Amino acid sequence: MQFGYSEACLDHDTGNRHPETADRLRAIRQQLARRHGVDYVSADPASVDAVTAVHDADYVADLREFCAEGGGDWDADTVASTGTWDAALASAGLAEWVAERALAGDDGRDTPFSIGRPPGHHAVEADAMGFCFFNNAAVAAQTVVDAGDADRVAIFDWDVHHGNGTQELCYDRSDVFYASVHEQGLYPGTGDVEETGTGPGEGTTLNVPLRSGAGDADYLLAVERAVGPALDRFDPDLVLVSAGFDAHRHDPISRMRVSTEGYALLTERVRAVTDRLGAGLGFVLEGGYGLDTLSESIATVHETFDGRTPVETDDDPTDATVDLLDRVRSVHELA
Repeated sequence: MQFGYSEACLDHDTGNRHPETADRLRAIRQQLARRHGVDYVSADPASVDAVTAVHDADYVADLREFCAEGGGDWDADTVASTGTWDAALASAGLAEWVAERALAGDDGRDTPFSIGRPPGHHAVEADAMGFCFFNNAAVAAQTVVDAGDADRVAIFDWDVHHGNGTQELCYDRSDVFYASVHEQGLYPGTGDVEETGTGPGEGTTLNVPLRSGAGDADYLLAVERAVGPALDRFDPDLVLVSAGFDAHRHDPISRMRVSTEGYALLTERVRAVTDRLGAGLGFVLEGGYGLDTLSESIATVHETFDGRTPVETDDDPTDATVDLLDRVRSVHELA
């Protein structure tokens, strides 16, 4: 894979006790150093115009001033420093790079993956929250649509938390599809099955809120029975994966049971969908807070594109997951 990376993302200082730290990127790079075929690519930071195409201009100006004055606690979870402004623009720019390279045809061993921070999927139009300042995937989608490089973009979010910000920003749009598989009831408490979009965006939001304890087989069935068929129907030019790795069974802040190999299997399933559609595919880092599990999972995704065949799970999905997916399919009228 190609990995988009910027040293500016290390300068977003959240303090010593915050789970979202620069050590996440350092751990990823250390793990990838043990693998072959890893390329790092720099990218231009996102412009203020690109960010304000999805975020409120007054909010963006307030954030810039807040960081210039030294930062601090934006809210109880979300911390900024003097380096956060540049890091946030760099992280959004890396997501734009992913979208552009995927649409240009980079695939296989050249599939793009941005390892930027801060993450983005909780950032709403006019506020930061959940460790996120700019919604990186939404900025990337808007950029390529505005440039005329894509008519339709899909964002598939497999982070353990629901991407309320991405959903909000795309909820009334017919040209961006948002699908999320997440832990039911976890922060921020959004992402019910009945949240399907509004107006021209009706039907372009799909949520699969799995019960806590769901594992590889449950996630794979969600792709097979809901996300994949919905993407087939939407027929996007580009699929961006909001790739959080905090549903891992050893992540410190979730109760899900996805294995490292499970992320390789998810990757294979998503790649099969995009290959079938002839769509571009790229990955944008979101959460994941166990340094070993985060870095090993990303390395496994990389190896899947480098030719390694994932080992299928012997587990079966739970009855609760089967029933949930029947409900999702009914709400979305998936044949």
